[in-house]
Amino acid sequence: MRGDIHNEIGGQPWETVAQPGDHVKTDKRDAVTLARLARSGDLTPVYVPAVGDEAIRDLARAREDALKDLNAARFRLKAFLLRNDIRYTGRANWSAEHLRWLARLVFPTPAQQIVFQEYVRTVTERTDLLRRLEAELVEQAKPWRFQPVVAALQALRGVQFTVAITTIAELGDLTRFDNPRQLMSYLGLTPSEYSSGERRRLGGITKTGNSHARRVLIEAAEAYRHRAKVSEQIRARQQHLPQPICDIAWRAQVRLCGRFRKLLARGKHPNTVTAAIARELAGFMWAIAKTQGLPT
Repeated sequence: MRGDIHNEIGGQPWETVAQPGDHVKTDKRDAVTLARLARSGDLTPVYVPAVGDEAIRDLARAREDALKDLNAARFRLKAFLLRNDIRYTGRANWSAEHLRWLARLVFPTPAQQIVFQEYVRTVTERTDLLRRLEAELVEQAKPWRFQPVVAALQALRGVQFTVAITTIAELGDLTRFDNPRQLMSYLGLTPSEYSSGERRRLGGITKTGNSHARRVLIEAAEAYRHRAKVSEQIRARQQHLPQPICDIAWRAQVRLCGRFRKLLARGKHPNTVTAAIARELAGFMWAIAKTQGLPT
């Protein structure tokens, strides 16, 4: 029988697991177990976000949910058009021209026209919701204590505002990790291992820890597919940042862009390469947070 034991020692929350086969659970037994584990140093502290930090996290997750709903609504609309053998031949979907093309479509039956209009209306509503949540996220982030760290992370290539604030909202203070490897392991970006004796076998990433932060980091890693370059957008984000942070961001570009190409040239699967770049990108994020310093 397994059960989680939650308690506090010295003001810090701790977590442990009862021994299998232990069918007697009392507060006294739990206290004794926690005291023994604390004395041996086998307890791991659990990070508890502040109320304001958790509120920003909820808003960031609401934006993520709205994006998922929008993508699902777009997929349903496109699937309906394909079932009716209607294909857009323009250059980009959901552009202004694409929306004008949708407005000109007329279906042969009233029932089909109703279905089409409802799908279009759903896409429009989900788009408006996503814009409202993104605007609120920008506004609520201004007085947030982690706002300087969010701004500093945007010096990195591929780390726009939504990536930076989602990462910090989900992980909190990155400097609470003693080194970058702990952060990479927490994000589930390190390879799994199945080793025995002298044989060492590595598998896919562990995918443990926070899936929200891991997803945005993997999306950001795609930006390092191309050669290193400080674009106008990156230069604008770095305009008011200290030079040491900009230097870390440039070193990240040089290393990660080169590593992306080398891994692809070695025949690695693109998904494997992206995960490897995301893992190292997390390390550069930790370095920038360390340089920026703790929030007040």
